[in-house]
Parts: sequence; C-alpha cells; structure tokens
Amino acid sequence: MLLFSSTRITEPKITVLAFQLFIVTTAVAVAAAPVALPGCPETCGNITVPYPFGTRPGCFREGFNLTCEETPGRRPKLLVGDGVEVVGISLPEGTVRVHTKMLGVRLPLNTSSLRSNGSWSAGLVATDRLAVSTRHNQFVVMGCNLLASLVVDPRDSDSVSSYVSVCAALCPDGVAAIDISCSGVGCCQTRIPLGLPSYRVQLSEVAAPGTTSLFGAMFIADQEWFSREGPLLQLHYFGEEKRVIDTEAIPTVLEWSLDMNRDQDLFGGLDGPGRSRCISLNSIVLYDGVELSNFGQARCHCSKGFEGNPYFANGCQDIDECQQPDLYPCHGTCINLPGTYRCSSKKSITSLPGLITIIAISAGFGLLFSILGVARITNMFKQRRAKKLRQKFFKRNHGLLLQQLISSNKDIAERMKIFTLEELEQATNNFDQNRILGGGGHGTVYKGILSDQHVVAIKKSKIVVQREIDQFVNEVVILSQTNHRNVVKLFGCCLETEVPLLVYEFISNGTLSYHLHEQSENPLSWKDRLRIALETARAIAYLHRAASISVFHRDIKSANILLTDTLTAKVSDFGASRSISIDETGVHTAIQGTHGYLDPEYYYTSRLTEKSDVYSFGVILAELLTRITPIFSSQSSSESISLASYFVSLIRDNRLPDILDLQIVEEGGTADAEVVARLAAACLSLKGVDRPTMRQVETTLEDVQSSKVHQNFQITTVTQNVTKDQSYNGSEGSEGTRLYSLEKEFIQSSEIPR
Repeated sequence: MLLFSSTRITEPKITVLAFQLFIVTTAVAVAAAPVALPGCPETCGNITVPYPFGTRPGCFREGFNLTCEETPGRRPKLLVGDGVEVVGISLPEGTVRVHTKMLGVRLPLNTSSLRSNGSWSAGLVATDRLAVSTRHNQFVVMGCNLLASLVVDPRDSDSVSSYVSVCAALCPDGVAAIDISCSGVGCCQTRIPLGLPSYRVQLSEVAAPGTTSLFGAMFIADQEWFSREGPLLQLHYFGEEKRVIDTEAIPTVLEWSLDMNRDQDLFGGLDGPGRSRCISLNSIVLYDGVELSNFGQARCHCSKGFEGNPYFANGCQDIDECQQPDLYPCHGTCINLPGTYRCSSKKSITSLPGLITIIAISAGFGLLFSILGVARITNMFKQRRAKKLRQKFFKRNHGLLLQQLISSNKDIAERMKIFTLEELEQATNNFDQNRILGGGGHGTVYKGILSDQHVVAIKKSKIVVQREIDQFVNEVVILSQTNHRNVVKLFGCCLETEVPLLVYEFISNGTLSYHLHEQSENPLSWKDRLRIALETARAIAYLHRAASISVFHRDIKSANILLTDTLTAKVSDFGASRSISIDETGVHTAIQGTHGYLDPEYYYTSRLTEKSDVYSFGVILAELLTRITPIFSSQSSSESISLASYFVSLIRDNRLPDILDLQIVEEGGTADAEVVARLAAACLSLKGVDRPTMRQVETTLEDVQSSKVHQNFQITTVTQNVTKDQSYNGSEGSEGTRLYSLEKEFIQSSEIPR
C-alpha cells in the first residue's frame, strides 16, 4: 500500500528569543540565534526547517535531508523520504510530524487482498535517524472480525517473526455496531513498544459469529489526535470505508536522534560536574532520546530557562520570563536573570517611593550625556587635526605657488581647478577598489563622477616618497600649460593629501597598446593606425616647440597613448617629463623610461634631448606596422629580442614584408607602409643627430596621409646642423605669452635632480 501527503498542516513555532539583563540603568537585548545554517532557507511555506534538518545540499546533516516542493499556484510542501508530507518539526521534543496513509485490505481475505510481504511504512528511506515514536503513537485497526499484527521488518532485526503489537477488531452479531472508544468493537488500538521506520503487517480473519465488513484498515496515528478525532473518523469509516481509506491523511509522529560517534562535533564537552552539553552553551545532552533505541543515540536540548537551537554555537538563549507573565507569574517587580527570573515584592519598592527610579533615570541620562560629550569633543579634535594636516600637505605640495600661477593666467584658470579632498572622495566613493581603471608608471587611476555628473579620471600615487610627489607636481606644471587636442586635458588637482591627486579627462576606450597587442576581435585598420601616428606626432611636436615651455615627455610608449571612442589619440602620463627653457637643447638627468622604448644615446650619456622622444616614437611606429611588442621572444629561442634593433636590421636588408602586419597588406597599404617604415628606421637611428625632429616626422606623416609621397620617397638624413623650425607656431591653443618667470619659479620649486 502506498502512503500519501495530506493538505492539513500544523505549524510548529520556534519563539524569537530575547535576553535582557537589568543593571540599574542599562538593558541589553540579545537577538535570537539563527534557525538554519547561514545562506540556507529557514522555512518551507509556513513550516520552520531548523538545523540539523535542511532542504538544500550543505544545509543538513547526513540523514536529515528534506525536500521543499514548490509548485506554481500551490502552497509549498515539505517532504521527507519518498514523498511523505512533513507538517511540523520540534527541536525540544525531537519529533517530526508527518501525514501517512491508511493500509486497507478487502475482506474476506485472500491471496490478492494483501501480499505476504505487505508492510506499513512512514515513507522513510533506509536511515537510522528517524523512527516511529513509541511515546506519541498508537497502532489502530478498524473493521470486523479482523486480527492485525505489526512484525519487525527483517531489515531491522535478525528475528523473522518478532511481534511488536497485535490488535483485533470484532463486530456483534447482526449489526456493525460501532464502539467510539475503539476498545475492540469495530475498532481497536494498542501501544507500539518498539519504534522503527517500518513494519511488516500480518493479517488474519477471526472465526467468530458476527457481521463482517467489506474492508479493513490499519494505521499508526498520533494518540492525541486519535483521542480527539477518532470517534468522528469511525463514524465516517463505517459509512464509506473505501473513500476514507483512499483519502484520509493520518497524523503520525516520528522521533529522531544523533549518533554520539558520527555527530561528535555537535557535542561540546562538560557543562559542570557530570553534565555533558552540546555545541551551544546552556545546553544538555539527552541520552537515548528515542525510547529503546540503540546505545549511543542522543539529542541536544537547551537547559532550563533557555530556548533556541542547541546545534549552533550560542544557539540556546535566555527566556525573558518577565515578558510572559501567563507562564511565569510575578506579583511584584519581575527581574530577568540568565536562566531564571526574580520576583521582588512590591513592599520593598514602596518603602523608598520613586527613589530607585529617580536614581536609575538620572544615572542613565548622565552616562548618556557623558558619552555624547566625549564623542563630540573627540570628533572635534579629529576634524581640527585633519584640517591642519590638509593645510600642511597643501603648502608642502607647492599649493600657494600653483594658486598664484592659476590666478595670474586667465586661460589656465578657465581650464584648471584646485579640488578639495572631500570632493574627490565623494567622486570615487572613498577611492573604492571597484573604481580603479588601471595604473601608470607613476600612480593608480580611478574613475570619478563629480557633483556636476562629469566623468573624470583621478590619478593617485602608489608610493609615498618625495620623488613621486615631485613627479606629480611636475605633471601638474606641464599639463596646466598645455592645451592641445591630442594631449590629455588636465581639469585640476588636489594638494590636500600627502601625494597630490590629478584630475583629468576620462578616456574610455583604453590604450593604443591594448588595441595593438591584446584586443584581437576588431583590430585597428591601417587608416586608423596612420591617423593615430600623425595625431601622436602632432602632440609631441607641440610639446617640443609650440608649448609655452619646451617639454620632453621621456616616457613615450603605446601604453601612454589613450584612445577615445572615435579612436582619437591622447598623449598621457607626464610624471617623468622634464621641461626646459625654450633656448635649451637638452639637460643631464637620471635615467628614466620604459625598457624597449628607451633612447640608447640617452641611456649611455644621461643627456635628455627632444631626440629621445623621437626614438621612442619610432618604436611606436614599428608597433603600428608589425603589431609586435617592443620586447618579444622568437619562436626558436626564449631569448628576449628588441623590436627596434630587429626592425632596423630588416629595413636595412629590404625585408619589410617579413615583419609587416598582414592586415596592412590586405588593406592595400603596402606602399604607404614602406614610407612609414623608413621614417621609423630614421627615428630609430642610434645617434640623435641622425634622427628627424618631431616636426619633420609630423610633416612626413601628413604627406603620407594625403598621398603626396610615393613608394621611392627617401628620408633625408638629418645632420647635427639641422636648424630648429622657428616658423612652426604650433597647433591650436599655443600660449601667446609665457609668464616665464613665475612658471620657472614653480617648476624649480618642484624639481629635484632626476
């Protein structure tokens, strides 16, 4: 016979606990411990699912798994075993209440009425965790002249014919009279002394005169439920036996337990002399929690005065008896204590009318105002200290000189602003790690959103050393006087931190290095590469000759060329740049740059000139032509190879096709590429005097783009006597006046020998 689940549900409740300890002026509330493991559902419909039970993998202990069946349009059902509905779980009682089905048989008996291996089961799979409760259930038989016996299933016992319980139901002669007491006439009930997950059932007819019924029914029911509902159930049964057998859901109580060896992690040791406790404080261990179970079975229970889930650390919490006067009467003043409560007589209170109340309130308010006062004073000192620190950093970072420079130049004042630290903290959500866009050689870049919803990039130094500070100040100086469409625009800076913060325009499309070497889905076309090269050359030429102060970038590389959504080039990262007066040609300085782009002449002589940037730009031209990184390894050897030297050697041997990117050939740009390749080779000359100026590079690229050169175009070797292009007035935004003395003072104040 099959079991089925009914729709009638009982709802066990786990009370939310509160712990209050009154000490004159204070009251402390402790929140209830969780019912289930973290991240696990605590309910299925309106049924609470406490640990060790659970409905998801990782949410239950072995043998305590349940299923929450959720069907759209229907209430969720909590199931155990092969589909038996669970209607309640009680941790204190150690019980699981389920709905089972009657086992019916047609009378008179024959071989087809009930197979010899017929059995009653609570629907449980093979487990030693759950069994029929012997304390809460009765074995019930309804019918006429029917003898039914519960026999131990051979899987649960070595005995073949061990009887557990026997019950006989007889009917008087002539009429199927019903005894609503279920004491043997039409119905019998008996205890179940041995709790098992399932039983075999043996049936026989009693040879006695009397009325026989068409059907017999057997079931195991909660004795409290049956004592209340049994009489009505019998009346229904003897009118419609078949319907009742097929449809009636019988409440049955199961008990569960833990294994002292398998579940030893839930038992926490001793809680006083001779008293074992579980993992939670204020808990006890109930040995053999399931009656007549095997040795070593136990359950956990919260100690007296505590309630909750003893299978969690601190799961048993104090019961506030004062909040439940019906259960814990007190005719005086109730004072909650851990595990108990105290009831003080009213007489002791009235002897000092209002005194204790006044003292408690006064002390409480006094303590509160004291704490608030201390907190306010502490906060005031912190704000003053932070303000002084910001002022100190502002002065050390040459803020006063920068203010003078901005105020004395209207164009710079319109383009640039000095931000407060608070503004940039709000813009970056306190420099949240999720706002990091990347990092240059001289700082980390964050994405920021200003109060006017303008999106900006904010650069913050990684290392707090004086050299980094001076490099940031150096970048402020250079970018504040630079106004070119292909140079990243500086919006302002913040000097209130140990290292200045730079705020410049947000470029969203990544770097040229990314598009050449990392992004392969939509590679740059030859037309776009040629335009990016020209725009970069214009920016560098502007820095060398057209800006108000000549600037040598010193770190020209594809990773420092940003691309907008329209693939417009923007030269960035001026932290390593050096600015010189317009009449100087170079400066001796410490070696600084990126391996693969560094000018060899600058490396060996320490003399930085504009031709150092020309060499680095030549490496970028080689990257644009080949899509090969500046330092690469050959297929035959793991040894690192310099793109610059390898490229020049191939151009010298007229072997450009060996290294030229196939996409350029497919797009028909071979002729222009040969001209650009010879230009790159000229830029990569070992001697600076043999390299063209950036102005000449710019002119050549303009001619290539406008198709004014031919395949046999030759780059004239530039000699040391090449004169500077004095007629070049720069592109847009060049300064008409230099404000030279103030700018030089600012620059000199920010520089150390580098």
